[in-house]
Amino acid sequence: MVQSINTKIDLTIDATSYLGIADYGKIMIGDNGFEFFNNRDARKFVQIPWEEVDYVIASVVFKGKWIPRYAIQTKKNGTYSFASKEPKKVLRAIREYVDPNHMVQSLGFFDIIKRGVRNKLNK
Repeated sequence: MVQSINTKIDLTIDATSYLGIADYGKIMIGDNGFEFFNNRDARKFVQIPWEEVDYVIASVVFKGKWIPRYAIQTKKNGTYSFASKEPKKVLRAIREYVDPNHMVQSLGFFDIIKRGVRNKLNK
């Protein structure tokens, strides 16, 4: 069994990890970091200490009424994507440990299209 990095757990919730194939498990947010543990395979887990978190990126749809998934961008190891049953609760719990200025919205569909058109016109 994997040893948790947290000594105090603030939130535990069912979630999905999008590292390759979707894995179902639980997210645990605590005083030392963000953790994801797979339900079926104990070897598939993600532990991210708060010192390692660079940005938290939320995909916001319908003006904030629905958040389908969110990602945690680390300083060294890349980006990890997750979805959970109550993403607003998860993001509020993360906000206690991560600077709110480092919690951002991902670009929308039309923002990406606008960026691509501008890049083509500027070249």
